[in-house]
Amino acid sequence: MKTLAIVTGHSRGLGAALVKACIAQHIHVWGLSRSALHDFTPSVSGLSTVKLEQTSVDLSDPAALLSLTASNVWREKLAAAERLFLINNAGLLAPIEPVGVQPDSEILQAVTANVGAALVLANAFVRAAPATADRRIVHISSGAGRTAYAGWNVYCATKAALDHHARSMALEQQSAANRVRISSVAPGVIDTGMQAQIRLASEDAFPMRKKFEDLKSSGSLQSPDDVAKRLLAYLCAPDFGAEVVTDLRAVAP
Repeated sequence: MKTLAIVTGHSRGLGAALVKACIAQHIHVWGLSRSALHDFTPSVSGLSTVKLEQTSVDLSDPAALLSLTASNVWREKLAAAERLFLINNAGLLAPIEPVGVQPDSEILQAVTANVGAALVLANAFVRAAPATADRRIVHISSGAGRTAYAGWNVYCATKAALDHHARSMALEQQSAANRVRISSVAPGVIDTGMQAQIRLASEDAFPMRKKFEDLKSSGSLQSPDDVAKRLLAYLCAPDFGAEVVTDLRAVAP
């Protein structure tokens, strides 16, 4: 196994598209999600030694997350690869409501899944990956981390946290002999279940809902497959990480 891509939230949306894109490039995938990606068959030939492995884990559950990163399986999988990618794609959109009416439990769940899991996995990744390996981390960020939206305060805050984590980690790695590269990437607006969830929100809870309805009705949403291919091309590029916080549309055509 020369290249291993760890993809969180791999069972749907952009995560599922990333699995397909990786397999097509002969990259072994380890998917981490609560649910499995079913009925997946690679669409290219010659992939007998490349496969998708899946582990069921609730990334909003700290105990489950810590159990994973402390396991022999985690250490063994990372130690076996010469090139390692960590794609922190998993994320929760809810709560979509103003401060003061949000369920406290939803806030904690979103912060753990969107930020806590990404930071813990990055920490465990750097700790366990061979120092000689080519190691790269992508945080899937969002324009919402760089532009505030009323009613979307938790999601905005968690994506902004990923951006700043990437900035800090990149500074730490500057003097490393074989630095771990990291980039927090906003992929643009994608036609996924998360977009459907946004369109179901009330205008009282999310005043910008019509903007996202118009994106869908005008055919302006990007396909998950197209975004996944461009994101993987950027991840594999020689200059990956030169822009620590970026927009995919600025770095990959």
